[in-house]
Amino acid sequence: MILISGGRIDPDFVLDFIKRHEGDQIAAIDRGLKFCSEQGIRPNYIVGDFDSLPGGILERYESDADISIRRLKPEKDDSDTEAAFHLSLDLGVDTIYLLGATGTRIDHMIANIQLLVLAVLKGIRMYLIDPNNLITALIRPAILKREEQYGNYVSFFPWGDEVTDLTLTGFKYPLTRYHLTHVSCGLSLSNEIAEDNASVEFQSGILLMIQSKD
Repeated sequence: MILISGGRIDPDFVLDFIKRHEGDQIAAIDRGLKFCSEQGIRPNYIVGDFDSLPGGILERYESDADISIRRLKPEKDDSDTEAAFHLSLDLGVDTIYLLGATGTRIDHMIANIQLLVLAVLKGIRMYLIDPNNLITALIRPAILKREEQYGNYVSFFPWGDEVTDLTLTGFKYPLTRYHLTHVSCGLSLSNEIAEDNASVEFQSGILLMIQSKD
């Protein structure tokens, strides 16, 4: 499932991403529908309170019976993106890609990162992606393949509580049973995969993993 939110969007990047994930359903979230309209993207779902969507855009889709529109009240407990996330859960998807979720609003970006944690706790793979970053949350060990890495750098941060016994193997800067906290994450910043396969292991906690490129 591809969620297109209303943050900063690189048209070439998103169009190429959709092409490479042909067959995935698409949900346009509030102002993300403006981008879809401009680029000729026909979403399967439209979600939002549409307070940031210019007039006239939503109306173009209302007569299409194959597009499901979920109108939200402006005064609500969930953000538009969180509502789209819950829609994805209702549809039974196992992988979610969130695009257009970074930009000038750091508060919204942090809220979107929190959805990555909610997803992994529910057994769903979820990735927040822009042209320079791929972010996901881990609650169990993972293997990273160098040929599939998103960028040159990989960083790790604890989310919520501490991460215990972090061991990084196959990286340029390996770690062994490192106790990762919010004040001790310098050693987990801007690492690099040095072998064909690199492993990430830890005993407990939620680990935020960011793959980046300049």
